[in-house]
Amino acid sequence: MSKLIIGLTGGIGSGKSSVSEDFEKLGITVVDADIIARDVVNVGTTALAAIHARFGDNVLLNNGQLNREQLRTVVFSEKKHKQWLDNLLHPLIRTEMVQQTRAASSCYCILSVPLLIENKLTGLVDKVVVVDVDEKLQLSR
Repeated sequence: MSKLIIGLTGGIGSGKSSVSEDFEKLGITVVDADIIARDVVNVGTTALAAIHARFGDNVLLNNGQLNREQLRTVVFSEKKHKQWLDNLLHPLIRTEMVQQTRAASSCYCILSVPLLIENKLTGLVDKVVVVDVDEKLQLSR
């Protein structure tokens, strides 16, 4: 278990992935909330089954995977749908982030969360690092 958990955050296109990769090259465990968010809705998960039960076959691709584009359309059409989805997924994602940081074997670990501060997740980390770049560079990415 890592004794120190560093939260890594920043806007879209800020370079969080590059920073994470640099830490991984140094042997530091990186727990990535974006990867976890995709994993919790993989084929065979209870979350995907619940999404399918609520929204129907149109949120699945032919291979049984989540049709993310269709789900976005559905959940952003009505506020209650987005709230339901957030209530389903956020606890699953949070639990997995905690489990992975606890299982990290490096001397410290990185918890990469795009909306770490906005989603009030700073309690999961000991320190926060914000990756920030010039807006023009961010937009070009």
